Amino acid sequence: MKSAANILFARTLVAGAVIAAFNPVMAVGQETSVADKEIEKIEVTATRRSGSLQEVPLNISALTSDVMAQQNIENLDDVARWVPGLTVTDQGGRSSSPIIVRGLNTNSSGPDSDGGTVATYFGEIPLFVNMRLIDVERVEVLIGPQGTLYGAGTLGGAIRYIPKAVDLDFTSGEIFGDVFALSESDSAGKEGGFVFNAPIINGELGVRASLNYFSNPGFIDYNYVVQEGGTSLSDPDFSDPQATSQNLRQVSDANGEDTLTARIALRWTPSDWVDGTLSYFYQKQDVEGRSITQHNALSAQNPLAEVIGPYESAYRYEEPRDKEDSLLSLELKADLGFAELVSATGYAEFDASGQRDQTDLLIRLDYSYEEFPAFSAYTEELDNETNFTQELRLVSQNTGPLSWIAGFYYNKSQYAGSSKEYTPGFDDYALSVWEVPGNARADDLEYYSAEDTDITESALFGELTYAVTEQLDITVGLRAYEYDVSSLSAVDLPLYNSLYEGRPGDEVVLDYGHEEAEDSGTLFKINASYRFSGDTMGYATVSEGFRIGGANGLAACPDNINEVNNQIICAVPSEQVFDADTTTNYELGVKTSYLRNRVQLNAALFNVDWDNAQVGGATINGQQPITTNAQGANARGVELSLRTLVSDELTMYATYANTRAELTADAPFLFGVFDEAGTPLQNYYDGKDGDRLPGSAEHQFSFGMTYSQEILADKMLDVSYGLTAQSDVFSTVGLRQNGEALPGYAVSNLTARVSDTAWSVTFYVDNLFDKYAYTSTRRDRGDMGDPTFAEMLPNGTDILRNYGHYVLTPRRIGVKFDYRFEL
Repeated sequence: MKSAANILFARTLVAGAVIAAFNPVMAVGQETSVADKEIEKIEVTATRRSGSLQEVPLNISALTSDVMAQQNIENLDDVARWVPGLTVTDQGGRSSSPIIVRGLNTNSSGPDSDGGTVATYFGEIPLFVNMRLIDVERVEVLIGPQGTLYGAGTLGGAIRYIPKAVDLDFTSGEIFGDVFALSESDSAGKEGGFVFNAPIINGELGVRASLNYFSNPGFIDYNYVVQEGGTSLSDPDFSDPQATSQNLRQVSDANGEDTLTARIALRWTPSDWVDGTLSYFYQKQDVEGRSITQHNALSAQNPLAEVIGPYESAYRYEEPRDKEDSLLSLELKADLGFAELVSATGYAEFDASGQRDQTDLLIRLDYSYEEFPAFSAYTEELDNETNFTQELRLVSQNTGPLSWIAGFYYNKSQYAGSSKEYTPGFDDYALSVWEVPGNARADDLEYYSAEDTDITESALFGELTYAVTEQLDITVGLRAYEYDVSSLSAVDLPLYNSLYEGRPGDEVVLDYGHEEAEDSGTLFKINASYRFSGDTMGYATVSEGFRIGGANGLAACPDNINEVNNQIICAVPSEQVFDADTTTNYELGVKTSYLRNRVQLNAALFNVDWDNAQVGGATINGQQPITTNAQGANARGVELSLRTLVSDELTMYATYANTRAELTADAPFLFGVFDEAGTPLQNYYDGKDGDRLPGSAEHQFSFGMTYSQEILADKMLDVSYGLTAQSDVFSTVGLRQNGEALPGYAVSNLTARVSDTAWSVTFYVDNLFDKYAYTSTRRDRGDMGDPTFAEMLPNGTDILRNYGHYVLTPRRIGVKFDYRFEL
């Protein structure tokens, strides 16, 4: 492998070439511009102090409410397209979309991909929720570990939603709405809401409230859903329309979503040195199904392969999921003179319930389920999580060369979840046809797992900055952390035990096992920034990040597991817990402005070493997904962003990221399952040193332009065009284990906005050319049932439908309006 120095030197040459290509006007000199207009300065608080985006010696991107309106940015998936180094894979609203920073990802690019490399904040409180961006002042994205500035530890970065503050002086409001159509939908989508702000005691006490309702009609049709589980044939003779209609039903636009988002905040400033805000955030999402199609993802022997369309799903059951997020928070700021004291207290709750098709997974286990002609299966899942967070922070306010930040962080997380698999009608079939000796199950319950996990985490963190000269600043940071994980988990196989072991047909036995994990340690950061001139600043950073370890939530195997010869799901000692993983981030950056701040160009070179990486594996007994640790990986590359005022009417901006992420050692636990002696139990491939990591593109590019012109005497017309593009994405490490290279694609968006001081109307088209593209996969091509992609295929594999592609949202055309008033 090339040395880090050689890599950085090569990337520097690339950055210089790109800078020259993007900015031919630099050679002209600043004196050639006579216009007074300049790029608007964006104030950010990423370093816990307010400052201009161009003055912060960090790799940070910020999208203001104006930019988000211009490019029709509504959620985190949209934000990521404009942030170099950040990938958020759009997988619809049913599951949380994976968040990947600088390619740090080892799991397959499906719904189980890990998003834990990034901390997300709502205001001052850590909270992960892909919220609708309503009444948000800006979104700040920090690339690189931030554990010495923020309480929540991170491997790769932090994302901050900054809500608009309560105005204590003026009564104001806003009413807005949106009506849109998707090219593959049978009905229209809509969105509407309001924001209201009012002082209760002028200059001292005020309230701000917002409410928004979003309804997306969906665009994926579930056209092969069983009429009645255990009775209907899930794979009838598809050449016979009568047999098909008798057994299956069609559900149009089955991945729709209804989301209600609300927030109320009460702000009190009893004196000029105390400022407190009590707020409550709530979001409820009812999602109908996955944005997945099995088009081009079925075995050639599958009778559906020739008929399924590009926006059709082949799942046998609908897959709804309801989610609720809430956050009660209290943020207090006190000016102590020598420092500002900030206290952020939050209590968050998450509840979810859902159903998903489980038919193929049970068929692939080769337990002869497929011999039942009407076999189908589904899973019901419940999730509940609570988080209590307390963060205290002191930020110095002295005017001398020395400044500092010191903080304390505490988090208590409690999770409870369960998963139940049902196989309707199978018990009656086994009793009557196979003449098994046991009892029927009236509830059809085949599998039941339950987990309760408590996590306690605390940390001391801080930074010390010294201005060596007027140009040179040196910052050192330290984080000391510790965490404890305690997990209770149990698994039962009620169907098996009732049919074959004689257990009563209504009995469930959960024998809970207890697992614990704990760790402590320290992380460091050093940053140097040098201001070469008023328009050019360079910085260098070395920083460490980490993610806590934990328990896998599976019951421990019995001591005589090697003597057991039946259906069992359990974890051997090496599978019960996993360790923390860490990153070391090396970065060189430069921030520049030219022509009296009419051109801004920022560049960063990075090299990230990832040690003890948490990766996805599977248990020896029962093939249940678990998290384990690989030796390591590396990511290196360059990130560029450009913003320029071409004229007083035309603004242009662009970003580019090149990331090379790969394993730095063999990873035998990625795909295969090994026994305690290290002997492979399945003929699967391992990850190898040098394999490219999955889930993100090596090349990402975005380009936008906005033309503004006064029309009709006193109205403003803003026309914006945006293009986002990416190269191909691997679905598995090194394309091993039946991986797939998903082709790259580009998406264009267009908006035209007419506005007055009090109102605006916006016409927009997202995915202007109706691009059809795959964003990620679910499972791997071995689930197609095609012998080309899998070994050891069980019976019935010509009917497998589990493998599929998440697809890009088709063209969306809509009209927005908003009306603002002030009293």
